Amino acid sequence: MTEHTATSTPVNHYESAAAWRAVDDYFVSELVPEDQALVSARGSGVHTTMPNAEVAANQGALLGLVAQMTGARRVLEFGTLAGYSTIWLARAVGPEGRVVTFELEEQNAAVARANLERAGVSDRVDVCVGPAAHSAQDLVDAETEPFDLVFIDADKPSNPAYLDAALRLTTSGAIIIIDNVVRDGAVISPDTADPRVDGVRSVTRMISENPELDATAIQTVGTKGWDGFILARRR
Repeated sequence: MTEHTATSTPVNHYESAAAWRAVDDYFVSELVPEDQALVSARGSGVHTTMPNAEVAANQGALLGLVAQMTGARRVLEFGTLAGYSTIWLARAVGPEGRVVTFELEEQNAAVARANLERAGVSDRVDVCVGPAAHSAQDLVDAETEPFDLVFIDADKPSNPAYLDAALRLTTSGAIIIIDNVVRDGAVISPDTADPRVDGVRSVTRMISENPELDATAIQTVGTKGWDGFILARRR
């Protein structure tokens, strides 16, 4: 659930300690076995515009558990890529649920559709191609039914716009999860010029100043390096 921030390192190359990876591997092997559909979806990430950017297996399972624990039946996802996290969410909402996922690139959407079909959940997922802010506005204009859970994992500079859209598309009790907020600790660096970090700080400030939101942030280490997420709930 991370993108590396160092300019000397390719995006999606993760500086991850061997012990972090070993611990992740242990818990995944014991608690989160991936079936063939998930394995294929993970492998197909190499055919997207952002290889290796999908969430880790234990993080995908967490998304699914949050959806199940909150009884979510309508989920909105910003950032589809190969559809790995989308599968976890679609399985969590069940046959009567619905997942709407936004993807900028048709190349990625095509990969995701194949993976969703393989996983047997394509009938409960709508993949919307185009700028996420525009797709979200279309839903607002259509007065679509509110979502129970929103997962924001797209371009980080646009996090404030995505949160604003999420607030317009949810009501009391909805859960909003924003990924990749620690960024190898760069979130507290006073001299960063990274627009992704600016996006994280701006959205964090928006949440802290919004009286309708209760929130926390959790740091994570593991196969995707050092990062974390914000978990918020509408009062």
